[in-house]
Amino acid sequence: MIVLVAYGSSGGGTGELAGWIAEELRDSGLEVQLSPAGEVGDAGHYGALILGSAVYATGWHPDVRRFLSHHGGQFAGKPVWLFSSGPLDTSADEGRLPPGHHAQEAVRELAAREHVTFGGRMTGEARGWLGFLARRMAREGHAGDFRNPDRVRSWARDVAAQIHSYPAS
Repeated sequence: MIVLVAYGSSGGGTGELAGWIAEELRDSGLEVQLSPAGEVGDAGHYGALILGSAVYATGWHPDVRRFLSHHGGQFAGKPVWLFSSGPLDTSADEGRLPPGHHAQEAVRELAAREHVTFGGRMTGEARGWLGFLARRMAREGHAGDFRNPDRVRSWARDVAAQIHSYPAS
């Protein structure tokens, strides 16, 4: 079984989270394809999906939303896990955060086994309108890296164990 780890990220922080997840899955012996959601072609040959998105004021990253509309049906009956990254504080590590509206829709559409939220990262170096917002937030003291690699990797190891126990088709 090949596991697709796909993600949407504008600043790179969520891509790094996805990389940590892919690394843990590979370390457990799984075959993994790591890809930005906007670059995934035919997704029908993957046996499992881990889909993650940075969360912005408007919700999930547009590439992840497009991925869902184009490829969501190809994961019917397959194991799926979802993650969001975004809180610019430690709230994601202090307790389970409810999924945002796009994540809720994806949980329903994909019959996902789980959705988890990890802390986000924001620097004042982003470009475009997001860069303007990031620089403003940085000036106001809201920038920083609130990701917890140990928590992300632990979650990925748990997902890997679940995938290993999933019946082969």
